[in-house]
Amino acid sequence: MTLERRISIITLGVEDLQRSTAFYERLGWLRSPASQEAITFIKLKGTVLALFSREALAADAGVPPGAGGFSGVTLAQNVESPAEVDRVIDFAVSCGASLVKSPRKVFWGGYSGYFADPDGHLWEVAHNPFFPLDEEGHLALPD
Repeated sequence: MTLERRISIITLGVEDLQRSTAFYERLGWLRSPASQEAITFIKLKGTVLALFSREALAADAGVPPGAGGFSGVTLAQNVESPAEVDRVIDFAVSCGASLVKSPRKVFWGGYSGYFADPDGHLWEVAHNPFFPLDEEGHLALPD
């Protein structure tokens, strides 16, 4: 047996569910009707983003809820051009994100920048000329 190469849901532990939901809605990401009072679901291309109380998520996983420093996880969205990286970063900041790293050319040959959502979850927005996007906007990695 092997584990199927798929992520169905990415769940972010958040301090204030309404605030975080409103932020992602300002990005234009729609709250699914499947959402409930205690959890927000947002359908993305090929996966679902869930927003859930940080404390409740920690309890569900059986780990301490304490937050502090870098979590070791970033989320990323690849786009078609450096100009689109700039546009997406500017838009996220206009929706309430914090600019973490201004977009710039990076050592691996692409162009990227970072923003943080209201709970400090880091998002990288990148143009990677070595990983083109397919016709549906998904990353086209070689097999």
